[in-house]
Amino acid sequence: MKTWLEIFLVSLRLGLTSFGGPVAHLGYFKEEYVNRRKWLTEKQYVDLVALCQFLPGPASSQVGMGIGLARGGITGSLISFIGFTTPSILLLMAAAVGFQQQGLIDLGIIDGLKIVAVAIVAHALLGMGKNLAPDNQRASIAVLGFALVLLVPAVWIQVLVIVTAGLIGWWIYRNKELPKAESLPLTLSIKFSAVCLSLFGGLLAILPALRALTDSLHIQLADSFYRAGALVFGGGHVVLPLLEREVVPTGLISESDFLAGYGAAQAVPGPLFTFASYLGMVIDGAPGAITATVAIFTPAFLLLLGVLPLWLKIQQAPGMRAAAAGINAAVVGILAAALYSPVFTSAVGNGADLAFAAVLFMLLVYWKRPAWLIVILGIIGGLLFYGV
Repeated sequence: MKTWLEIFLVSLRLGLTSFGGPVAHLGYFKEEYVNRRKWLTEKQYVDLVALCQFLPGPASSQVGMGIGLARGGITGSLISFIGFTTPSILLLMAAAVGFQQQGLIDLGIIDGLKIVAVAIVAHALLGMGKNLAPDNQRASIAVLGFALVLLVPAVWIQVLVIVTAGLIGWWIYRNKELPKAESLPLTLSIKFSAVCLSLFGGLLAILPALRALTDSLHIQLADSFYRAGALVFGGGHVVLPLLEREVVPTGLISESDFLAGYGAAQAVPGPLFTFASYLGMVIDGAPGAITATVAIFTPAFLLLLGVLPLWLKIQQAPGMRAAAAGINAAVVGILAAALYSPVFTSAVGNGADLAFAAVLFMLLVYWKRPAWLIVILGIIGGLLFYGV
């Protein structure tokens, strides 16, 4: 019980302060779970990030679920998810009934928090790069991955980079002695994993059939949002056009209400997938919000529970450890590309922005100040320098 309470309180604090999108979330997670609390080693953390980058769904939310799973079992995973997503869910439900996030934007808070995200992600990448791309070969894989993701702005390119890096890593390191993979402390069986994967595929097939047989609004919502959560790679920004096609042409929500909700989703902490909570609230009040939220996150949960135990067993094989060396280097490159776009490009528009980011980075890296303090300083800076 004490462990579960700790998981909830830590994830709730992250849910209240993690602005900046999924890449920034990963930076906040590393600072809190790896650097500060030592719940995972850096190698365990990056292996988990690599897997979640490869799976469809909200990568940062899946990483949080995985950390909760390792710390407190399946209950810990659910608690971690609830803590991290609840603030965003409640704020977006409030937005659906008239809460105006535009005021926060006018005050400059969001601008300041974008600068914070630059410092947080840069700090995370600094440590990951030193540990995961320590030689010429892996540094080259990281840079090539970085370049490809920037040059080919397509959702599938991240998956291609990870797979290709794995093959290159296997070829380079297959005959070299590598440290054994650091497995997460999980007790899930392969049989349980198979059940989760069966549920994932079964719901993907059954929900459209049920939708065709009934006029239930909640079956329609469950089908639309489950399919969006199950089939999207690349995170929250990619799921938005999928959701738009599900709810606007069908008349469930107007285009103006959809765009207003999208703006609100940019202004709150936590995962962008909680935009589903806003849409469900507009469509059918609190029951609709609950249905939409549960439906869009359920695929991520089932996939993580289904794939993670298999992944941990597979990566113990020598050939897989060689492939993982390349994959982890590629993850550094992918996150570096995301640091540039959208994190850096949306936050830094002039020299003053860059100077502010540099000061926060210095406080975080060299003065060893905690991430929550950097967030507070970012909010103060936003109010002072960016408010109208």
